[in-house]
Amino acid sequence: MAERELHCDTCGDRQLFEAPPCLDGHGSTCPELACTRCGSALLLAPLPPITRTLLPRITPRQAA
Repeated sequence: MAERELHCDTCGDRQLFEAPPCLDGHGSTCPELACTRCGSALLLAPLPPITRTLLPRITPRQAA
């Protein structure tokens, strides 16, 4: 099991986190971690790339 020291919001301090046995086949790169003190779960996942979405320009209606 991979172990890391991270901040635990539940404990309020830095704690040792470990990856539980992964049933998804991630192995040592599993993004799921659990605090060894209180058991709170953490999911470490990369953020998706930010893309700018352009909305269609709305034009005011003209009177008939």
